[in-house]
Amino acid sequence: MVDALAKETQSEVFTNISAEQNKHIEMWKIKRLINKLENTKGNGTSMVSLVIPPKDDINRSGKLLASELSAANNIKSRITRQSVLTAITSTREKLKLYRQTPPNGLVIYCGVILMDDGKTEKKINFDFEPFRPINQFMYFCGGKFQTEPLKCLLADDEKFGFVIVDGNGALYATLQGNSREILQKITVELPKKHRKGGQSSVRFARLREEKRHNYLRKVAELTGHWFITNDKPNVAGLVLAGNAGFKTELSETEMLDKRLLPIICAVVDVSYGGENGLNEAITLAADALTNVKFVTEKKLVSKFFEEIALDSGMIVFGVEDSMRALEMGALETLLMFEELDITRYVIKNPAKGETKTLYLNAVQQKDSKYFKDASTGLDLDVIAEDSLSEWICHNYQNYGATVEFITDKSQEGFQFVKGFGGIGGFLRYKVDMEEHHNVEGAGGDDFDAETDFI
Repeated sequence: MVDALAKETQSEVFTNISAEQNKHIEMWKIKRLINKLENTKGNGTSMVSLVIPPKDDINRSGKLLASELSAANNIKSRITRQSVLTAITSTREKLKLYRQTPPNGLVIYCGVILMDDGKTEKKINFDFEPFRPINQFMYFCGGKFQTEPLKCLLADDEKFGFVIVDGNGALYATLQGNSREILQKITVELPKKHRKGGQSSVRFARLREEKRHNYLRKVAELTGHWFITNDKPNVAGLVLAGNAGFKTELSETEMLDKRLLPIICAVVDVSYGGENGLNEAITLAADALTNVKFVTEKKLVSKFFEEIALDSGMIVFGVEDSMRALEMGALETLLMFEELDITRYVIKNPAKGETKTLYLNAVQQKDSKYFKDASTGLDLDVIAEDSLSEWICHNYQNYGATVEFITDKSQEGFQFVKGFGGIGGFLRYKVDMEEHHNVEGAGGDDFDAETDFI
């Protein structure tokens, strides 16, 4: 009965999440690709970036590359000339694989990059169709890859505006996807309700009301300043919050720009001002921000913590247990830190022919004990080496699971990353992990609690 109730509760949380699964995975891949491309260093000025929008004539790009190839022959330096010619030629060969531009456009990166040692060179040459239309044409040949068009693929989450206002000041902020941005903070000193000696009550009340009115006018004007651009709102919705009557007065005053009235999606009571009030307002306005991933993240991680408190046996955490549950098909939803720095190794003992899988963080990868046989000291062969997060994104569907990325930007997300290793999830059914540990034996996994959760 308890298990059935737990399953029913989890289903409610996951109903609206699964529809966005593919988009979140693709956005994560693009974000990771951008990071890799921006961190690459070229050897010279021969790194080609080509982005072709949908419906753009692919032959036009072919003619452009032919023209660039002709111009490159005039480069005086023989070494530079040869590297540029090679990069442009390789890009042309990639382009010839397509008869027409794919529905979402085409992206090609080609060039020779320097590896971490600053000496070894590696040729990069790949092409792909973005997961959604990319509407900017770009050609660049230089000393680094250009990623601006790719960033446009990530910047489509709805943006919401927040005004946190009380008798001490106001804060203006935006929430877009997982990102919060504080736009401005102002402070104010308003007269208290009780007058000082020597002032008439009528005069004091008039002065107090006048200062409140002027303060409210300033708050309203700044609201228009931050959330209206080119004569229209620049946010999908506006949340007004505070711990006094100012938020309600702001929503009703004629001093607030009328163009903002239709997008006020919530007026909420918070216990604090400033950034603490903003955090509380994001939670309280969750129903109005259903399409904002940050809210989904908070709900997921909060549910994860609730299951731990209930000791329901329906969650798993830590890289070893999480991956074991995934491979068993017992994991329904995997929660994973979007910047998880763990590498998946498949190693083989050349003498015994045995293979096993290790999940090592940056510290563990430097420890040679993981790559030697404990009893003989024999070096083990590395059969496969992959970023764990990339491996999961390519294989999670094979195990019937879904993946949700967690940031460390919310209080809940930060706690999940620091306290639980940045990986865990919800189970379909109870699994006795202790039993599986015992079956595999002490040598089954080289798990070190001191270094696994970093």
